[in-house]
Amino acid sequence: MKKRLIFPLFAVVIFLLLGGCKSEFEKIRASGDTELIYKKAFELYEQEEYLRAQTLFELIIPAYRGRPELEKIYFTYAYTYYYMYKYILANYYFKTFAATFPTSTFKEEAEFMVAYASYQLSPSYRLDQTYSGKAIEEFETFVNNYPQSERVKECNRLIDELRLKLEHKTFIEGRLYYDLRQYQAAIVVLENLLKDFPETSNAEQIRLLIAKSSYDLAINSVFTRQEERYKKTVGYANDYLKKFSDSNNINEVQSIYNNSVKKLKSLTNGRYKDQSARAGS
Repeated sequence: MKKRLIFPLFAVVIFLLLGGCKSEFEKIRASGDTELIYKKAFELYEQEEYLRAQTLFELIIPAYRGRPELEKIYFTYAYTYYYMYKYILANYYFKTFAATFPTSTFKEEAEFMVAYASYQLSPSYRLDQTYSGKAIEEFETFVNNYPQSERVKECNRLIDELRLKLEHKTFIEGRLYYDLRQYQAAIVVLENLLKDFPETSNAEQIRLLIAKSSYDLAINSVFTRQEERYKKTVGYANDYLKKFSDSNNINEVQSIYNNSVKKLKSLTNGRYKDQSARAGS
């Protein structure tokens, strides 16, 4: 009989303990004592009880408007969103803090966290990269505003990381267009990739794919577009051969170049013969 009572008794004790903790928080929250709530909010924040700390900060923000304590309250309040992984709201509140307290000693950190919150929202390269682009812009703004900051090195590292993700996504997109035989779209995407990322380490693969796309586009074109497109292919292949003469793909591109030149000669001769036949008639 005693054994049967152990678990219910234990459950009651736990319930009372939890209820006591909860009632203490509720008591402080309902007290209306701004100084007590202020103290407890920061205690909870230090204990990483971010949701409860946030709840208390929200209660006292109106009461501290116009007072020096508000700066620390609002700055910490913004961090509660960040630590709860609510990065969109963290971005908003850090940005609001920087605008509201332009002379604050926390302003530099807040503006860095604006960008860093967006960085945390940057997804896998396979997904939409809106937040990656947003984070890059915000990090660049920070670097421009604080060129002497010790955070500049970290900003530049994160910008490079995000740009590499954008570059990789664009390359995958271009290659997908090629695999789907949408050669014109592949060329446009890959040429823009070279413009946007001129220092890319994938330049050889990108130019190879451009040459192959152009060649396949020319082959599959209607007769009236072939000459124009083979000329472009010759140009792309020639650029590749000049820049990557030691590449393992040199033979493939050389073949594209030679075949395109031959096809152009054939088209030119055919046009010349056609013109001569018309003149003879």
